[in-house]
Amino acid sequence: MDDDRPNLEPGFRRETLPDPEAVGEDEALVARLRQEIETSGPITFARFMDRSLYEPGHGYYRRPAPGPGRAGDYLTAPEAHPIFGAALGRLLEQAWDELGRPDPFTITEPGAGTGALAAVLLGGLRDLGSPMLAAVPYRPLEREQERLTAFRDRLAAWGLAGLLAGDAAPPDAAETGAVVANEVLDALPVHRVVGRRSGLRELLVGVEEGRFVHVEGPLTTPDLAARLEAERVVLEEGQVTEICLALDGWLTDATRHLARGVVILVDYAEEPTTLHSPVRRDGTLRAFARHAVGGDPFRHVGRQDLTATVDLAAVRIAAARAGLHAVGETTQAELLAATGSAELTGAYLRADTSLEDALALRSALVRLMDTRGMGGFRVLVLGRGLPPGTGLPALRRLARPGA
Repeated sequence: MDDDRPNLEPGFRRETLPDPEAVGEDEALVARLRQEIETSGPITFARFMDRSLYEPGHGYYRRPAPGPGRAGDYLTAPEAHPIFGAALGRLLEQAWDELGRPDPFTITEPGAGTGALAAVLLGGLRDLGSPMLAAVPYRPLEREQERLTAFRDRLAAWGLAGLLAGDAAPPDAAETGAVVANEVLDALPVHRVVGRRSGLRELLVGVEEGRFVHVEGPLTTPDLAARLEAERVVLEEGQVTEICLALDGWLTDATRHLARGVVILVDYAEEPTTLHSPVRRDGTLRAFARHAVGGDPFRHVGRQDLTATVDLAAVRIAAARAGLHAVGETTQAELLAATGSAELTGAYLRADTSLEDALALRSALVRLMDTRGMGGFRVLVLGRGLPPGTGLPALRRLARPGA
């Protein structure tokens, strides 16, 4: 029998993983969504995605169990190896130096989950002997309280619990520090639209014979057409794409407390011409369950992650509206190279390092620096209140022979 299950993420063997079909769905959430649609009519895909991911007690990110990790549904850079955290720590240290080494230097992480990023970032600073560590309170922000409990437990296991700050900044805060978000923007709710000869149409979510389906309708907001017009994008007949209108509000809220410092965003992202290319007739929406990548958002509701590639131009515009300025952009692979992958590697390869650990580091570096995968993730650094002309060495692209 042919195996028609979705493609696996690179580096995983199908026989070692649980069947993605076994995750099922959240029946209560499915019933709620179905009732809303049957009562009030089709809803936007952004509404469907928001409830599927963030419905209290039922959405994918509102479950106590974490999504990322080898035992979960997908692997992010922090789970691949602590060296990723060390590279981010080096980038933050450079920003701290530019600001005159302030104390405190509060790091806030929206979507902190169960602490995978915090552990390797703070652990990396410790492994590198960074003086910045003594100035850092770390504030995790997470909608699900049980995940924050797991977050605190993880930092305690790493011997880092003493660095925890409060869960939320005071509303009148004017802090110096950083906001770090790794693979957060791709999970913001998106609208789906389709090109037609008569004009742009929106793909809403309806119910037919008890199942969720896409239903074409008029645009629910003129902002959708305005976004594509501003980016000079015209969809071909039948071409589908995603538009995230939540970026502005998210970035404004996430950085409201920051008076001086940097914002670091790491995600898979592309320029509009590539993101909305006719080659991608079905858009970039993806579903993740047990390391299998699928394209059907209406299966495993509440039990699978839903993501879409981030629009770089939209992020830049949202940043400007939030009062942030561009410090620099790079890729994850270039960040690891520019922060000194040899030096970072040395921090994890000691005389007593086992062969197994050395091979794990090598494998992780290949994965983290593969430009066709994680290595191609974009790293955007934004600033507020930085000294004029601030430049961070970690954002310099390395010269390539023959380039």
